[in-house]
Amino acid sequence: MPEGPTDDPGRLVTDMADQALRAAAVEGIPIQEIDEEIGSVYEAIIHAVEHRDGGRAD
Repeated sequence: MPEGPTDDPGRLVTDMADQALRAAAVEGIPIQEIDEEIGSVYEAIIHAVEHRDGGRAD
């Protein structure tokens, strides 16, 4: 997560999701398995960006 505000939050979410999915692929984790566990990677990252002021996301 970048520190402070970002000029393009949509691009931030897309870039982070793409990086996460590529990293999962390298580790042999199928996207379907991720979807079953957390749902949409994009939505999970959007939630994290919206609540990045500290604390745990529930």
